[in-house]
Amino acid sequence: MDDTPSVAVAGAGLAGLVAARHLADAGADVTVFERRDEVGGRVRTRRRDGFTLDRGFQVLFTAYPAVRRELDLRALDLQSFSPGAVICRPGERSVLADPLRDPLSLTETLFNREVTTTDKLRTLALRQHVGSRDEVAIFESADAPIDEYLRDWGFAESYLDNFVAPFYGGITLDRSLATSKRVFEYTFKAMSEGLIALPAAGMAAVPAQLAKRARDAGATIHLDSPVAAVSGDADGATVETESRVVDADAAVVATDPRTAGRLTGVAAIPTAARPSVTAYCSLPDGPSLDDARKIHLNAADDRPNAIVPLSAVASSYAPDDRRLLCATFLGDAALDTPDGDLVDATRDALAAWYPERQFAGLEHVHTDRIEFAQFAQPPGIHDDLPDTRDPNGTVYLAGDYTAWSAIQGAMRSGREAADAVLADL
Repeated sequence: MDDTPSVAVAGAGLAGLVAARHLADAGADVTVFERRDEVGGRVRTRRRDGFTLDRGFQVLFTAYPAVRRELDLRALDLQSFSPGAVICRPGERSVLADPLRDPLSLTETLFNREVTTTDKLRTLALRQHVGSRDEVAIFESADAPIDEYLRDWGFAESYLDNFVAPFYGGITLDRSLATSKRVFEYTFKAMSEGLIALPAAGMAAVPAQLAKRARDAGATIHLDSPVAAVSGDADGATVETESRVVDADAAVVATDPRTAGRLTGVAAIPTAARPSVTAYCSLPDGPSLDDARKIHLNAADDRPNAIVPLSAVASSYAPDDRRLLCATFLGDAALDTPDGDLVDATRDALAAWYPERQFAGLEHVHTDRIEFAQFAQPPGIHDDLPDTRDPNGTVYLAGDYTAWSAIQGAMRSGREAADAVLADL
């Protein structure tokens, strides 16, 4: 008699792949069903005319515990951003960096007129505060919007407007700073303790490595296999795809939030979306932007919110004769903005920030319009997110919507789902 437990996993995003790997490592017979023709979920990369184009602007925070636990970072050949950012407005650019991690930027940071000396000192104090707390402590703490939290710390409105709004607008997709301060605290902690980086082969290298580890552990991954239904009771679970019905001892639903809600009926899964639009543009090879390995923040308005010189960070992202950058646009209106208008806004911003240079050669490469880039995270939402065991019977949830919307949340949830399945079986 075969006592090997069988587990079916719906979805081969980060959470599903981590769950599959740990279940297979523990000896389970694991089968993963993915509706697309590639793994990765929201973390994917395409290649076009020599350019490496991630699905929207994404980065890897190397300090995330799940990232360090689940990935071989050395094998990803990470290319890192310089800590900090360039604050830009028409005719003016200034650098704000962490002098503890980027000593070469100390002089520029000290003389940055966009942020007061008092706020720079408060930033260092805030860094010490979040550095002393772990993920559990941060996400169980009392909550508030980011702007209210920083005002309570005494930060000036100019600091919020000139730096925090565009920088965290890129992280939370919410330039209004109405997002949970827990997200601010934990990502600020991660940036203080590790790198922000891109794999040389693109962000798709992350799920590709997770998929290889899952397969090496014994998991089977079926692509082009959308899951139509999942059900479970005390005796086991059933997963239905377009071509087969699979009976297993347990099932893990690791799909996008809306699909997970439909498959499991768990009403607590968040479905309010934050959209994002990323316009990829190229320039002829030539002099880089100043402080080219830093994100350029738009302190004047949100069109675009930020511009990122990608190939200056990772030269593999562009062919030898071109440079690649991306501009991020926030809000629902950006979803309907034509490509030409996005490129014009990007060109106008660069020309205003760098009046001494010419950007007539800026060309459109590709645009990603992502209606559901992450789920909205207003204050208090993390207290009401579903648990991995919330579905009926032997069906489990794995996705960032059981933790918080980030690569850390997705990977952590995959491990927690696997642990729950193994404990119950």
